[in-house]
Amino acid sequence: MLVILDWDGTVCNSEARIVSCMLRAAERAGLPVLAPEVVGNIIGLGLPEAIAELFPEASGEQRRQLRECYSEEWLAARSEPLPLFDGVLETLDRLLGADHRLAVATGKSRRGLNREFEEQGLGDLFVASRCADETASKPNPLMLRELLHETGTPLEEAVMVGDTVYDLEMAASAGMASVGVSYGVHHPERLSAFKPRAVIDRFPELLQWPPLLS
Repeated sequence: MLVILDWDGTVCNSEARIVSCMLRAAERAGLPVLAPEVVGNIIGLGLPEAIAELFPEASGEQRRQLRECYSEEWLAARSEPLPLFDGVLETLDRLLGADHRLAVATGKSRRGLNREFEEQGLGDLFVASRCADETASKPNPLMLRELLHETGTPLEEAVMVGDTVYDLEMAASAGMASVGVSYGVHHPERLSAFKPRAVIDRFPELLQWPPLLS
């Protein structure tokens, strides 16, 4: 099976850094400072889509400035790699050992994901990946369809794993099975609206989903 993973909030514990960088960037750009939980809610979208959701009244120039400020804040915060959630490495190894394949579907930019792959040393684990700046942003299902095409995987032999409604709505729109994770940015009740096959509380519980059992 092809296991397609969201990155931020599912594999990588990056919520606090994303929120703090966006809050600082908004202040620098002269935009209203939002509550942290409001910013956390848009994690998973591509950066332009996230900014449009957070600041619908902002001008094009303000949005451009905010994107630049956010990128600068993110780079300045990279003193050390972001932590992976507990059990991620061991679980990925076990999935590969059971002849499953791994892919990534993320709201990050390609440059951002490649940087994460390099810092974490994980890039070689994944057969394919799609980022929001090279295809349609979540919840549009295009990135899933492109991953299926690239890897030659039938729809029924793939699953999307993510922590947000954007991930699960994307999977539902593609007709793909999904598994939600409860430890990310969106509450399990919100995830359940898109009928995932399971909602897990720890990443290693993914191995207990019947189609992935070795």
